[in-house]
Amino acid sequence: MASRYLLGFDVGSSSVKASLTDVDNGEIVASAFYPDHEAPIMAVKTGWAEQDPQMWWDNAKLALRKIMAESGAKGEDILAIGISYQMHGLVCVDKNLQVLRPSIIWCDSRAVPYGEKAFHDLGEDFCLRNLLNSPGNFTASKLAWVKDNEPELFDKIDKIMLPGDYLAMKLSGEVKTTISGLSEGMMWDFNQKKPAKFLLDYFGFDESILADIVPTFSVQSVVSKAAAEELGLKEGTPISYRAGDQPNNAVSLNVFNPGEIASTAGTSGVVYGVLGDVNYDPKSRVNTFAHANYTTDLDRLGVLLCINGTGILNAWVHRNITPDVSYADMNDLAASVPIGSDGVKIIPFGNGAERVLENKEVGCSIRGISFNKHNRAHIVRAAQEGIVFSFCYGMEIMQQMGMDIKNIHAGKANMFLSPLFRDTLAGVSGATIELYETDGSAGAAKGAGIGAGIYKDHNEAFASLKKLAVIDPDEANRSAYLEAYSAWKEELKKL
Repeated sequence: MASRYLLGFDVGSSSVKASLTDVDNGEIVASAFYPDHEAPIMAVKTGWAEQDPQMWWDNAKLALRKIMAESGAKGEDILAIGISYQMHGLVCVDKNLQVLRPSIIWCDSRAVPYGEKAFHDLGEDFCLRNLLNSPGNFTASKLAWVKDNEPELFDKIDKIMLPGDYLAMKLSGEVKTTISGLSEGMMWDFNQKKPAKFLLDYFGFDESILADIVPTFSVQSVVSKAAAEELGLKEGTPISYRAGDQPNNAVSLNVFNPGEIASTAGTSGVVYGVLGDVNYDPKSRVNTFAHANYTTDLDRLGVLLCINGTGILNAWVHRNITPDVSYADMNDLAASVPIGSDGVKIIPFGNGAERVLENKEVGCSIRGISFNKHNRAHIVRAAQEGIVFSFCYGMEIMQQMGMDIKNIHAGKANMFLSPLFRDTLAGVSGATIELYETDGSAGAAKGAGIGAGIYKDHNEAFASLKKLAVIDPDEANRSAYLEAYSAWKEELKKL
């Protein structure tokens, strides 16, 4: 039988990754990313961050070339294509689908005043009820900046897109987007269940500037003749899935239903939970978007908690406190200290303002050290506990919104490699943690399989997902974990 593959792309700000997944056994046949160093981000002014979309396309082609060579696959072996992408970016094209300016990407902060003014002028309660967020620094506000500062360029814009929409356009020659994509750009009205005309009108955007909406899981477009010749793919191959990186991470971990949680803990940390009812945090400490399986008939919301100071704190401790040991040895050091670190507490917010703290910048602090009894092992443990406690602090907000958190899915990577980190998170949250082997591009590939009808549903698509470990809450030590968490929150209150 001929080989059958699904192709997934993951367009990040550091690189573009491509994966080939075997349709029949779910195994990743080949994967590669390009470039092998961090892709450049242009910062013409402080707070700006731009990338040339053509770079994403070039990197996607090079990553694809690597996996096709590694696997020996042919274009006709690929049955469908899925795309994951960095969220909140802005790509502008003219009527000839030519990019008009570099993309203003997710970490660019120039649009903050535009979003804040819209939030005030339109009414905070009104925005929260309809957008579930403040317009903030999201895609619509970025476009408002372009309109105000580059009016001649703005007049040439025919369509705006997110980074994943751009890659799909290069593959197909068609401009499409999704409800999930519009929601992450603050351009979807959850009350009216249609594009947010009130915000478009406020900023002075014609609704025609939006791309046509397609379902997240569907044959959204197909590979054009030109792209097929350029990439060595088969003309007409379905492009059948796209989602932002955080919804897609949840999809990759088979997180689709209310109460399920996907988490990552790299340089920054994310907890992304699915909510079955339309709701929002009135203080905007977490963001709410349409999840990948949201439709106008089915409310599935992704509630996103982001903590800036997670793995970066652990790396700082390694670099400055324990430079002579490995990360694995750090975990052993931490485990030699009891739960609660003998009273040492670390507030981990040393990587800028934190949305979960209502955008306050409280910094990182180490508290409660006694020179007579504490050593570096206490600091190592307190750092990991502080990261977990910051997660749980945000998860309490999610619970207040109606989310019943019983299960946390995560890839076995970064902070989740630490047994102490995992045990503490399970112990404080009371949730069972399941660790899997997956990544964003592989998840996008399987999403494409769902969208193209190759798999009947997500359960069939992810039946082969490898579960590497299950961590249940340690009930014997639950009270000790909760006592340490309570003491940490008291220290945070003082700030």
